[in-house]
Amino acid sequence: MNSRRRFLQQVSLTAGAFSASSLFNQLHAASIDSANQRVMGFTNEAIAADEDYWSVIQQAFTVNPNIINLNNGGVSPSPKVVQEAVERYNKLSNEGPSYYMWRILDQGREPLRHKLALLGGCDAEEIAINRNATEALNTVIFGMDLKAGDEVIGTKQDYPNMIQAWKQRALRDGIQYTQISFDFPIENDDNIVAAYEKAITPKTKVIHVTHIINWVGQIMPVQKIARMAHAHGIEVVCDSAHAFGLLDYKIPDLECDYLGTSLHKFLSAPIGSGMMYIRKEKIEKIWPLLCNGQPRSADIRKFETLGTRSFPIEQGIGEALNFHNAIGAKRKQERIHYLKKYWASKVKEVPGVRIHTSLKPEYSCAICGVSVDGLTPAELDGKLFEKYKIHTVSIVWENISCVRITPHVYTTLNDLDVLVNAITTIATAKK
Repeated sequence: MNSRRRFLQQVSLTAGAFSASSLFNQLHAASIDSANQRVMGFTNEAIAADEDYWSVIQQAFTVNPNIINLNNGGVSPSPKVVQEAVERYNKLSNEGPSYYMWRILDQGREPLRHKLALLGGCDAEEIAINRNATEALNTVIFGMDLKAGDEVIGTKQDYPNMIQAWKQRALRDGIQYTQISFDFPIENDDNIVAAYEKAITPKTKVIHVTHIINWVGQIMPVQKIARMAHAHGIEVVCDSAHAFGLLDYKIPDLECDYLGTSLHKFLSAPIGSGMMYIRKEKIEKIWPLLCNGQPRSADIRKFETLGTRSFPIEQGIGEALNFHNAIGAKRKQERIHYLKKYWASKVKEVPGVRIHTSLKPEYSCAICGVSVDGLTPAELDGKLFEKYKIHTVSIVWENISCVRITPHVYTTLNDLDVLVNAITTIATAKK
């Protein structure tokens, strides 16, 4: 009887993150709901500066207190509930892998697909679940029926994996890959759109646009670029790796044809989780990156023929969605922008310090580049960690040279005060 009861309990786990007994409901729902009730009627701007509210959110994370992690633009930590979900389903899987993985946990992908689509504001039949933005976008890049001479326009500031994918297509298939270049920050959407439009030729078939430039955090006007491109009969691929789970937007509003994102950044889903969006009418013509029995099918699931995958990670995504939705997309965006502006507006007044990112919310959110005159990015990055235990990342790419700073919802103002003091001290010592 006990073994049967335990079996039924395990099978009930298939409801997972979206059931009344989800781990989120058990661990965090009550405290976050209480915090939400307290700020009811407040503006998002007011909540962004309410440290009591965000202290509740911060308690859900297990980050190392001995390191100030300000490289969330690379990979963000997951809240405790997401970590426990992955561990819970991993243990279940190992009790009978082929049974629990393929017959039980595999059934959780469809509810997850619908929840991701709900957040993205699109049809669930346009969403495929995979491992990261690179996999999603490479699927599109290598799946397009482009022929020798067809042109793709991107930028020198796009993410390297996407640049290399297009270059590989150029080497393999003879397509023309053209890169334009920007000097960021730019606070004029029309100038950005005009630069893409000027590069268009009669052979241009695709424009590749990065939603948020990972190096310095510039938000690109994807919708305006897409409208311009479509007016010329050109398709648009959007790299939204840093935007999904950070910016409050719906995918169809971008008006792009294809989109890829990583869920382990600002959504704080398990490391190694991602998502691909393809407009429904475009699915049939894109070849899967990995083999599928019906490669010309209009079913988005043809892109999920990955073989054995991590089902626990997929279930963990669901708990990350619960956590994100409990806060609210707009509220979260406002808070993270507030954190970025908090430290950047202070250090930009320090002699010898340069900020490489707009502080206006329409042009940036979390990511901000900073440099100190007389120091290379690697030297500044090293000083921040060696003395202050602040983890950042140095950026030297094309015309960009800075240290990238990226806070997240668990980042405290005390952490950022340490950062401000560190940069001020380092810059003053260079005078």
